This record gives sequence, C-alpha cells and structure tokens, in this order.
Amino acid sequence: MSLIRDKAFVNGEWVPSQKGKSFDVVNPTDGSVIGQVPDMDVEDTNVAIQSAYDAFKPWASTTAKERSNLLRKWFNLLEENKEELARLVSIEAGKPYKESLGEVFYGNSFIEWFSEEARRITGEIAASPAKSKEMLFIRQPIGVAALITPWNFPHAMITRKAGAALAAGCTCVIKPAEDTPLTALAIAQLAHDAGIPKGVINVITSNRENAAPVGKLLCESPLVRGLSFTGSTAVGKILYRQCATGIKRVSLELGGNAPFIVFKSANLDQAVVGAMASKFRNCGQTCVSANRFLVEEAIFDEFVERLKNAMKNELKQGTGESCNTGPLINVSQLLRVDNIVQDAVKKGAKVHLGGSPAKDLGERWYQPTLLTNVQPNMLCYNEEIFGPVVSCIKFKSEEEALKIANDTPVGLAGYFFSGDISQCWRVGKALEVGMVGINEGMISCTEAAFGGVKESGIGREGSHHGIEEYTDVKYLCFGNL
Repeated sequence: MSLIRDKAFVNGEWVPSQKGKSFDVVNPTDGSVIGQVPDMDVEDTNVAIQSAYDAFKPWASTTAKERSNLLRKWFNLLEENKEELARLVSIEAGKPYKESLGEVFYGNSFIEWFSEEARRITGEIAASPAKSKEMLFIRQPIGVAALITPWNFPHAMITRKAGAALAAGCTCVIKPAEDTPLTALAIAQLAHDAGIPKGVINVITSNRENAAPVGKLLCESPLVRGLSFTGSTAVGKILYRQCATGIKRVSLELGGNAPFIVFKSANLDQAVVGAMASKFRNCGQTCVSANRFLVEEAIFDEFVERLKNAMKNELKQGTGESCNTGPLINVSQLLRVDNIVQDAVKKGAKVHLGGSPAKDLGERWYQPTLLTNVQPNMLCYNEEIFGPVVSCIKFKSEEEALKIANDTPVGLAGYFFSGDISQCWRVGKALEVGMVGINEGMISCTEAAFGGVKESGIGREGSHHGIEEYTDVKYLCFGNL
C-alpha cells in the first residue's frame, strides 16, 4: 500500500518525533500491528503550529479561485486513490471494505464540495443610516485552525473539517485519533501531491499519553485561532474550557443518544430498513447511530420480531467479502459495550439475540444484540452505547415518546417513522436534536448541515454553513462620501 507513512507531516516534510518515540497502529480485526507512527508531544506540536502560522498569510492572500483549483486537484487525487484509501480505513478502523469505500466516497465529496464553496464566500452591503457613509460586511479567514478528529470516521471527519478550513483561507494542524493515524497521513500525502503549499496542512500523531497535553496546547496556543473537535462530550467540555483562555472560535461535534421512534402508523418494512442502516453502520460506532428504539405499544412485538429476523439474516460478522459487520475499535470499547449489556440483563432485560462477545472471531468482536424490557434504571436506557446493541422501549402515546426521547442532556440526531403527515411535522419540530431523519435512517451527506444541540455541540459542518466556522465577519464603514 503506497500511501502508508511512518512519519508525521509538518511544513511539507515527513518528520519523526523530536524524541524519536513511536507507537504501534493495530488492526482491530485481529490485533496485528500494521505499522508505527511518531509519538509526538507538545514540542513537536509547537513546530506544527508555527508552520501553520507562517503559512497562513500567504495562503489567505490567494484568490478563492486558486484555492478552489487546488482543492479540486486534491479531490481528483483522492478519487484516483479511493480503493487504497478504503483498504487503509479497513485495516486500521476495522470496517468491512465496502463500508470503508462508502466512507471514502463520502469523505472525498467534502473536498469536492468545498472546492466549489470557496468561490461562494460572499459579503454584504448594508443600507447606511447616513448619506455620507457606506457599510460593507466581508468574510475573512480566522487563522490557524486545530482539527482534532475521531477514529470512527478517520477519512471523512478530516476532509469535512480541512476542506472547509482551506476553502476559507485558513491553515490547519490536524491531530487524528491515536487508533487511526494512517488514513490522516495518506490524505496529507495526496494534499501535498495536489500542490497545496507547505505548512497549510500539518498532521501530528500521538499516543494516548500525549493526547491530553497536545490537545491542551492546541486549545491554548495564541497562534491558533480556532478549534474543531469531533468526539465525546466529556472531552469536548475539557477542550471548550481550555479554549476559553484565548477566546478561540470553537466548533464541537460531540456525543449523541439518538432516539429511533416507530409510531403505529409507520410502514414497518421501511422502519426496519431504516433501523438496520442507522444502527449497524460501523458496528454501531457512529455518533448518529440510533441508540434508544422507542416503539408504540400496538406494534411493539411485530417490530421487534421483524428487526430480529433482519439482524439474523442480514448481519454477517467476519472479514470475508460477504461480511458487513466488523469489530469494535479496541478492547476497552468492547468491555464498555459488554458492561452495558450485562447491566441490562442483571436488571431484567430480555435478550432476543446476541448478548455477549463473539470470542470465536477475536478479542474485539461483539455479537449483534437485541434487548427488550428495557427500564430507566439501565445503562442502555441512558447512555450512548457505541456498539451493535439495540434496546427497545415500549411507549403508549406521542407525548410519552417525546418525553423519553428528549429526556437526555444531549441532542445530536433523532429518527422516527410515521405515516401521519401532521405527526411528522409535530414530532420533527419537537425533537430536541440538531438533525432529524423522518422515515429515513441515513441522513448524512455533504450538503447537509451536520451538528447538534444541547451538550451535543456547537456549530455546523458540511453544507454552506461549514465555511462559517472558519471565517470572521468584518464591518467596513466608508465615511465622508
């Protein structure tokens, strides 16, 4: 695989850590070591930040057309190498190849989109209150952007952020998750090949021990003007506090606890298809995965049976070409998922499928699991599972469903299926989330404004709103005219 790199990318060069340390990158499917990358610390990160800072003014002074052309060249190279990128995502994130290819297609589309959006960053002319003045608003890039990305979408979460940042005229320092650094380095290589100038994109890699101090520096460095983070709410809160010291521009896409509501008027065939798509992508390890399945009492048993059959017939665990369900990212995640399931079982939940690790496949594999008789005192009722576990909760009325759905401090995505158009409008507006799938289980696309409310984050990614996170509005007042 020609795109695998064993060094970090700083100021257009492939560099080791200054202390010479490195760490292993592990394939979640079998625990084998794929390669090693530098274990960088705050000293290394400072060099990357300075490189991005030095590159900012020259990059910001390029025209929108010039940035657009370079992003388009980057997109073309990403497309030319999509199969290798997908294989790389598969081996370091554990996704089946077909799913990895889908992520790469999705991720590449952000670079294509923002190559076009670069030329649509517009200003305004306001009506002046005085005859002697004219008032203009223009948008300018904020400066160096720090991008901290997760392991569950190692390709798309980088392109969604970096595409917008570069289109706006910002430079960036990317800190990928320690589980999946190789995809980030491959993306950087293709950006370099596309002719994006040195220092505009920098990728630093670090192991868990260095992640916290590196993240703190990215938040507190006076040379960094914005932070975009995708990850857990707990870590997001820490970074938010750290960014406050320098009043940074902050974009946070944090955890969710997505309700998936099935009303009695729903088309159950469509609801099951939507449930399968929403729940089991990346083995349930996505922030918009359906987490709590709320099913109206009149159709509860029928929906559970249909979903059980779909899980038995459609989900195939393993590494073969016909398999569509991979492992969890690491052992700690498997232990967490199993703890949630065992907690539910001890408190009276009924297991219809699965319920334990798939030890015959390896130490990171977990059986697709279906639970009913789920109660409010169970972890699966209240916490984001991030695994292949369906917890079904019965409700009697629309009001009860909404009360349960909204009874959480987070609000990223929500889904519901209904054949009643009036209900669709009511529930769509009443759900306390940033994104709603109405009779649809797959809502993510480049054109969509991605983000949440409450403790699920701040700001939006993708769509034309994605550019806004990387620009400041400047007011120009011309007087004495």
